[in-house]
Amino acid sequence: MIKNRRAFIVGLKSSTLSKKEIIFLKKYKPWGVILFSRNIRSINQTKKLTDKIKKIFNDKKYPILIDQEGGRVNRLNKIISFNNLTSQYFGNLFVKDQKKFNIFYKLFVDTTSYLLKSIGVNINTVPVLDIKVKGATNIIGDRSFSKNKKIISQIGDICINYFHENSIGTVIKHIPGHGLAKVDSHRYTPIVKKSLNYLNKNDFFPFKKKESYFAMTAHVIYGNIDKSNTATKSKIIINLIRNKIGFKNILISDDLSMKSLKDDLKTNTIKTFSAGCNIALHCNGKLNEMKVVGDNSPKVNNFIVKKTSLFYQILS
Repeated sequence: MIKNRRAFIVGLKSSTLSKKEIIFLKKYKPWGVILFSRNIRSINQTKKLTDKIKKIFNDKKYPILIDQEGGRVNRLNKIISFNNLTSQYFGNLFVKDQKKFNIFYKLFVDTTSYLLKSIGVNINTVPVLDIKVKGATNIIGDRSFSKNKKIISQIGDICINYFHENSIGTVIKHIPGHGLAKVDSHRYTPIVKKSLNYLNKNDFFPFKKKESYFAMTAHVIYGNIDKSNTATKSKIIINLIRNKIGFKNILISDDLSMKSLKDDLKTNTIKTFSAGCNIALHCNGKLNEMKVVGDNSPKVNNFIVKKTSLFYQILS
């Protein structure tokens, strides 16, 4: 089943599958689908949508992803409000009262997981393991647990473990660290000029020794390591992620339609795979762009099949 797919993830245009999207999914067979607020009107509607996707692939465990962090990043906003439950809120609570944190955070993850399973989602793109840095762009901001790398790492482990207990996969992001970026990578290309030694001790630290099945790359240039390429398109950075940080599971690019990537979409897709990313992510639901990504994405290899099968084992 998994072997026949291509190594990319796509978004969809609306709350139902169009005929053209059905034809696309059957023809290109993406590894997974990611949902956004535009796809979600209610629990029943979304469950019908995800059931239809899984039926196309004849796979009840077919990967369906979502960015459901809480706070600003709440794709379930038509179902529930998590506005005040930011990662920063939980990070502060962890410092003040760990016992209270454990109760509240487990309740938060259990509730989130229940809702995700109710709509047919099995992968949540959390935790954000970027460090909160003064003077950086607010695109991370309260999405970070802390300014303290050790606290981020500890809560990251708890987050991954709680979601796995609930049969939901996680995607650590934005590896190897987006915290120092001074511009929003959705619109511009961030350039971080810190040394490899500094980054390895700080920004890279929270991503080390994580048991997540998936990680998402940062569209950030680390100028002292690779002055030309964002992490997503850098063989040097991907090599660091694999060897210095030690992440050995499936590496997913951030959204290839983001403005941080300056090449055309075809080139961005090809470079993403050439650098060593396992799966390309494309989110905006524009069919003509999805076809470009699909045409330039390879079939899943044995590494992806093996790691996906391991992920499937946690799904109930």
